[in-house]
Amino acid sequence: EETRKISLRPLSQLETMKASLGLLAAIATRAAAFAPAAHSTTAFSRNMSTNAVPLANGAMSFDRVCREWRCKYTGDKATSESLEEISKLVDEYLPQIKAASDDATVNRLVCGACLDFKLMTTVPLEDFGPWEENGHAPEAEFLEKLKAIDGVSQVETQTITNMVI
Repeated sequence: EETRKISLRPLSQLETMKASLGLLAAIATRAAAFAPAAHSTTAFSRNMSTNAVPLANGAMSFDRVCREWRCKYTGDKATSESLEEISKLVDEYLPQIKAASDDATVNRLVCGACLDFKLMTTVPLEDFGPWEENGHAPEAEFLEKLKAIDGVSQVETQTITNMVI
C-alpha cells in the first residue's frame, strides 16, 4: 500500500489580495446582469480598480456602465430636420439625464453615412443599480418623444460597459 504526501503551501500575499478583491467585487456589484458568476475564479489584471468586475478571464474589467439610446434619422446630417429635432430634445432632457449620477458622462454620436444617432450615458457601477431600478429616468419619457419625431425610426436601447482605456 502506497501513501502520498500532500504539500499545502500558504497563499502568497498577492494571492490573498486577489482573492479579497474578487470577493469585494462580487459583493459590490448591484447590477445583476453584470455580476460575475458565483463559480468564477477569474484572475485580476494589474490595472483593475478595487470595485471593478472582471471580464475575459481578467484581461478586461469594468466599473462604469452605459445606457445607450439610439435611433435612425433622415436627411443629410448638415440639414436634417429630424436630427435638428433630436438635438432640441437632448437639450431639453440633458439636465435630467446627467442627474443619473454625480459622475455621469453623456456622449452624443452621429453618423452621417448610416444616419445613426446615439446618446450614451455612462455612470459608475455603484450608481447604475439605483438608476436601473428607476427605469433609467428619464428614458421612457425621452424615448416616447423621440419616437414622435418625424423621420425618426428604429428607436432602441442597450446596456453596455464603457471604460476609458
